[in-house]
Amino acid sequence: MAAKTESHPPSAAKDAPAAAPAAPVVASTPKSRGLLAWLPVATAVLLAPAATWATVEFVLLPRLQRKVAATAIRAAAESTAPEAAEMARPAGDKSGRDGKGGAPGEPKTFEFQNVVVNLAGTMGTRYLKTTFLVTGASGVDIKAAFDAAKPRLTDVTLNVLSSLSLADLEEPGSKNVIREKLVGAYNQALGKRVADQVYFSDFVIQ
Repeated sequence: MAAKTESHPPSAAKDAPAAAPAAPVVASTPKSRGLLAWLPVATAVLLAPAATWATVEFVLLPRLQRKVAATAIRAAAESTAPEAAEMARPAGDKSGRDGKGGAPGEPKTFEFQNVVVNLAGTMGTRYLKTTFLVTGASGVDIKAAFDAAKPRLTDVTLNVLSSLSLADLEEPGSKNVIREKLVGAYNQALGKRVADQVYFSDFVIQ
């Protein structure tokens, strides 16, 4: 009796072709996401010094240099202005530098300092001590005129002030009256209108 030969179907696992290896999957990790979040900050930190340098070099420094140059030019112009005025002044004219002569464009003056007189009617017990400036009329060099006649004008000053009584000084507006008397006496003594106004800087009654 012939033996039976059993045939088994081929195994699917043995006959199936080998499967291709799966491509690796790159998963987004929390670490990589954190680095991406810090990328703008890192870029800003790196670019900030360069932007600051560019601002200083091309904006702030040119402005500062222009400002310094303008200040230097202005200071040089101001320092040379008095020298130019001095050069333009005629030789021998020192009125702009003389304290009593006044600055250019200002009224020239003459000063009587610490004039002391006894007041009339007080038997020498009361006196007036005063210091005042006399300004010149327009176009008049009062300093030169008063220097030339100083002894006479000093005597005129003493006569006017010593004729005042204590009651005269206590009257309202007494200083204005004294100004008018002094100006009139000076112009009369010089024979022309030289004095224009009197300004008191010290006026003490003792």
